[in-house]
Amino acid sequence: QVQLVESGGGLVHPGGSLRLSCAASGSIFSINGMGWFRQAPGKEREFVSAINWRIGSTYYADSVKGRFTISRDNSKNTVYLQMNSLKPEDTAVYYCAALNQYYSGRYYYTNPGMYDYWGRGTQVTVSS
Repeated sequence: QVQLVESGGGLVHPGGSLRLSCAASGSIFSINGMGWFRQAPGKEREFVSAINWRIGSTYYADSVKGRFTISRDNSKNTVYLQMNSLKPEDTAVYYCAALNQYYSGRYYYTNPGMYDYWGRGTQVTVSS
């Protein structure tokens, strides 16, 4: 089992920045990838970004490319999501997720159904 705990959410003005963190614990040796998803009220959960834990390949949704950056600190078993130039449409609950299986290819990292573990989420609100 893997436990994931997100932190770093909050209220920020448009154009501002936040850094989300996701700390993993438990059977961390089984993690092969981690991702961030978000869900706004009345909308489906959508892919934001993901990282291949072994080789560091990264993936981004078109809506956040150039504004968000995913990174990892293997020594801390933590993945980060640096969010810059935030927009009101970025408002959502952000979830961290972990993959047990090793995959090669964008499809697997962008599909929430492929993930084995999920955190409880952290709220991000972008508003003036």
